[in-house]
Amino acid sequence: MRATDMVPELGVIEGYFGRPWRHADRKRVLTKLRELGFAWFCHAPKADPFLRRRWRERHPPAAFAELADLSAHCRALGLRFGIGLSPYELYRDHNRAAKADFVAKLEALDEIGIDDLAILFDDTRGDMPDLAAREAEIVHAALATTRASRVMMCPTYYSDDRMLDIVFGERPAGYLDDLGRRLDPRVGVYWTGEEICAREFSVGHLARVADSLRRKPTLWDNYPVNDGPQMSRFLHLRGFTGRPAAIAPCVAAHAINPALQPHLSLIPAATLVASYREGATYAYMRAFREAARSLAGAELAAMLEEDLHALQDRGIDRLGDERLRLRQRYAAVDHPMAAEVVRWLDGDDTVDRWVEEA
Repeated sequence: MRATDMVPELGVIEGYFGRPWRHADRKRVLTKLRELGFAWFCHAPKADPFLRRRWRERHPPAAFAELADLSAHCRALGLRFGIGLSPYELYRDHNRAAKADFVAKLEALDEIGIDDLAILFDDTRGDMPDLAAREAEIVHAALATTRASRVMMCPTYYSDDRMLDIVFGERPAGYLDDLGRRLDPRVGVYWTGEEICAREFSVGHLARVADSLRRKPTLWDNYPVNDGPQMSRFLHLRGFTGRPAAIAPCVAAHAINPALQPHLSLIPAATLVASYREGATYAYMRAFREAARSLAGAELAAMLEEDLHALQDRGIDRLGDERLRLRQRYAAVDHPMAAEVVRWLDGDDTVDRWVEEA
């Protein structure tokens, strides 16, 4: 098998809580991600109310124009562009008026110009016996309406992690099997793994999920994402581990959920490509060094490695007096990655609670 055969289609889902990336940063980072080998991007930040709780409303003109510009930018790069829509609690009351609102929203998204449409049911209550049937009905309505050439969905219970049952109610018995049986084979399904933030993915686990879904899952990999009250206190910079090349035949695609820091997210993103391409010879710290040098330059890369323990392991709340020293150190470097470290050190990226709407 050639090394390139070991790399699944790679994507990025901007699906975090917290402040969305700035438009200019998003475009620059997507350009670099395309150069790294990523094939698609799905725009689904939790802070966009018009994709979640206020989904029935059209985006304001300025926001709509920005999304259209982003779509055109991706098209110029040869990068598939997608939108993630969370029709909040539509599955609880899928009546005639709601169906009409849903179709109108999909038609509005089509005006932007999308290659991929993702219908996302994550992070909402799902303790109802016919949940899979209701979600499948909504996804099939989307499939029949959208002009997007690919339709994805994220289940309410998108992981084996029991935390989902604790927070969103006990999952219906046989939910994943029922969903897989009902969904049109053309629909892709996101899956985060054995945990919401999976430490690793194994062939055995993915084979079991594929059997339930009757299709290979598309990984929604929650690394290097650092949203939320706890994770936002840390910068996730190290190379990927626990994603062996052996899982490539077991997935339809592999997408990462990036960090609140767009440019710094590029470093771990580059190591995921290396993990697949290098297979058994992959070494995560070597991959980190190579990615950091290539993307940040030798000087800043050396700084990031030297401070890796402080930034990723100790976190902002345990830096003490070192926080000021680090701020001065990175403020002296003219690079967007250094600026993101400074912003994080200033506490501008910390998330005090789970917030959806800006």
